[in-house]
Amino acid sequence: MTPAPSKPPLTILLWTWPAKHTFPLNQCPPLVDSSGCFFTVNRSMYLIANAVVIHHRDISTKAQLPPMPRPLNQYWVWFNMEPPEHLHKLSLMDNIINLTMSYKSDSDIFTPYGWLKSNNGAENFTIPSKSRLVAWIVSNWKQKHKRVQYYNKLKNYLQIDVYGKHNLPLPRKDHFVTLSKYKFYLAFENSIHEDYITEKLWYNAFYAGAVPVVLGPSRKNYERFIPPDSFIHVDDFSSAQELAAYLLSLDKDDQRYRQYFNWRSRYMPVEKRKTWITEYCKVCKALKEAPAYRSIPSIAEWFK
Repeated sequence: MTPAPSKPPLTILLWTWPAKHTFPLNQCPPLVDSSGCFFTVNRSMYLIANAVVIHHRDISTKAQLPPMPRPLNQYWVWFNMEPPEHLHKLSLMDNIINLTMSYKSDSDIFTPYGWLKSNNGAENFTIPSKSRLVAWIVSNWKQKHKRVQYYNKLKNYLQIDVYGKHNLPLPRKDHFVTLSKYKFYLAFENSIHEDYITEKLWYNAFYAGAVPVVLGPSRKNYERFIPPDSFIHVDDFSSAQELAAYLLSLDKDDQRYRQYFNWRSRYMPVEKRKTWITEYCKVCKALKEAPAYRSIPSIAEWFK
C-alpha cells in the first residue's frame, strides 16, 4: 500500500526582523507547537508563503508593506508589543490584516511579556536575602508620564534607588543579583493600557524575587494573570504617602512581608526575556487553527 504523501510545510515569512533583532529560525521552544511549519525571512518565498508576519514598528509607509495583490488566502499577521500611544500610521493596516498578534489577551495570537506556570513541587523557592528597600529601573524619563509624577511624590517618604540612563549604573551582568537584594521593585509601566504588563513585573520583580509595586492597568486586570496576593497596586492607596507608610511597615514585619511570596508554592514565573522566538513560533499553531479567512477593518479601532 502506497503511503499517503506528506503535506508540505506551512511557510511563514517574517517580512522584517523585529526592530532589526535577529534570532535563530526554526528552533522553537519545546512547549510551542511548530510542527509542520517552516520559518523564513527570504522574501523571494513571498508568493508561496502561507502567512506573512508584519512587525508594525518596522512599517511606516505603504511601500514597506508586502506587495499587492497578495497570493490567494495568504494570511497577514499584525505583530506588535507596544501600547497604542507609541504607534503611528495604524490606518496603513486597514482591511489588510487577517490575524492579530500582541500582548492583548483578545489577540488571535496572545503574546504576553511573561506568565506563570504551575510549580508542581519542582521548585522550593527561597526568598533572596534582602539588604535594601526599593529599586526602580527607568531610562525613558518623561515628566508627563504618570509613573514619573508618582515617583516624584513617593520619593519624599522613603528611599528609592533609581537605576538606568542618567541614574545609577546597572550592568546587565549584575541585573538579577542587584535587584534580588531589594524588598520591593517599582514595576511602573510607561503607558496605562489593558493587558500591558511588561518585563518590569515579570523579570525585574518576580524573577528577581522582589515584591512588585505596580502602576499600570487596574488591579482587576493584573489579577487575570497573577495571584492577588503577589503584588501591591498603587491604586490600593489614597496617596503616595500612604503607600510609603505601608511599605515601611512591611519592612519592619518579616511575617507580613513573606506572605507576598506564598503564591510561589503553587506557581513560578517563566523566564522569558525578549528574544522574539516564542512570539513568532506561536504563529504556526495559530495558522493551523486559523478561523475562516477574514480581514480586520481597523486595527486602530480594535487596539485603542
